[in-house]
Amino acid sequence: MKRLRAAPNLVVATMWADALNAAGYPAQVFSRYLSSIAGEIPPDQALPTVWVMDARQALAALAFLDALERPCASPPWICTGCGERHTGSFSQCWNCGAQRPADS
Repeated sequence: MKRLRAAPNLVVATMWADALNAAGYPAQVFSRYLSSIAGEIPPDQALPTVWVMDARQALAALAFLDALERPCASPPWICTGCGERHTGSFSQCWNCGAQRPADS
């Protein structure tokens, strides 16, 4: 086992661990409930932590987490179904439900 990083809260830690598990990096969240004693221990020591079960996968798992934090730089697009303009982060039109064209 190897500690990857501390998360700002339990929700983020759980999402990171779930994403890692889905990507093939078995991971778990530890220190889930230490926030209740923050103040008795230093606050940064009370954060939930994400650990990868196989230490040999630690570097790849960290790179995966770093990639999750970088937004996708997709260009804006216009729906071919209704002409609605969308930012690059959307893959489906919110107006008519059409999927983003593969070429945009």
